[in-house]
Amino acid sequence: MEHDTKDAKLAKGGKLRIEWAKQSMPVLERIKARFSKEKPLRGVRVGACLHVTTETAALMQTLKAGGARIRVCASNPLSTQDDVAASLVKHDKISVFAVKGENNKTYYDHINAVIDLKPMYTMDDGADLVSTLHSKRKK
Repeated sequence: MEHDTKDAKLAKGGKLRIEWAKQSMPVLERIKARFSKEKPLRGVRVGACLHVTTETAALMQTLKAGGARIRVCASNPLSTQDDVAASLVKHDKISVFAVKGENNKTYYDHINAVIDLKPMYTMDDGADLVSTLHSKRKK
């Protein structure tokens, strides 16, 4: 599984923080339980360019439980939580391309790694993923 994160050793702490955050997301957890049974996203490829945080991690886990194949990159390198990124890779087998403080070249390399999945759906809170899709990666 392709990924680019800071340090896999951070995964344990990230997992604990994700679990703690999910305690405040009971509706998402119910959706995840339903998705785990029904797999409504089986075969769907999702490309996400979002803040890599505990909240985003909970959402990505839910989509994966529904059967989606996911790639995630950071929409803001300064908000990336490296332990969360490492946990998504190690514990959830989700491809994450995010390193706190990454430079501009790496930022766009990560966006292109998400596009390489050929996503059927995108999630993008800063429009860099969508902009790149429509300008440089039209095919």
